[in-house]
Amino acid sequence: MLSLDLPKNASSPELGRTSQILIVEDEDLIREMIVLALEEEGFEVVTAADGRTALTFLQGECPATVDFPFDLIILDLMLPQVNGLDLCRLLRYQGNPVPILILSAKATETDRVLGLEVGADDYLTKPFSMRELIARCRALLRRQRLGGLPQVPVLQFKDVTLYPQECRVIVRGEQVNLSPKEFRLLDLFMSYPRRVWSRDQLIDQIWGPDFVGDSKTVDVHIRWLREKLERDPSQPEYVITVRGFGYRFG
Repeated sequence: MLSLDLPKNASSPELGRTSQILIVEDEDLIREMIVLALEEEGFEVVTAADGRTALTFLQGECPATVDFPFDLIILDLMLPQVNGLDLCRLLRYQGNPVPILILSAKATETDRVLGLEVGADDYLTKPFSMRELIARCRALLRRQRLGGLPQVPVLQFKDVTLYPQECRVIVRGEQVNLSPKEFRLLDLFMSYPRRVWSRDQLIDQIWGPDFVGDSKTVDVHIRWLREKLERDPSQPEYVITVRGFGYRFG
């Protein structure tokens, strides 16, 4: 059972304007309890009981602009019609940086790693306390806002332009859609042009020191990145293999 352990209603000066949260949860009781808890804390809440309804909220919105209506998405995985993993993949494929908190009864390490790999920012397993849920929501919203404060310069190399704050990449005048890992790889490469990175260094920078998996995942993501950047991925001009060492950009 859920623990409806609600904190006292508190102001949130660090959050500024009222944040709007989309809850995608098919269990009525859980959804209603989350709505109650978040509204008690002053958040605006929109709900969807299945993946297809959530998709109608999310599709048609421009993912790379401030016009996207939600500041945070709380997402169950086991949804009718369209599952949570597919929704998460879609948003990240579109380049949408909105924070996603997965809420799921799937509690194995494999499930958590998969959820984070497809682009979620946090993962909370059921049963959970409302106090912890609200704390995690506040942390994600705060991280999103604080992360946008510094004026990060636009990065450009030849025909590739990367806008860090907009999570947007232009290649030869056309916008390309990168997954979160692809975007972070390109951001790292373009921030240190011509520096050679080993697979282990890239895993530490992009996937983090707690990554569980094969280092060849780097090669897979490099291949995907080349397919989106290069005129001829078999003869790359941007992401270059340095045999015996790793990869460099330019």
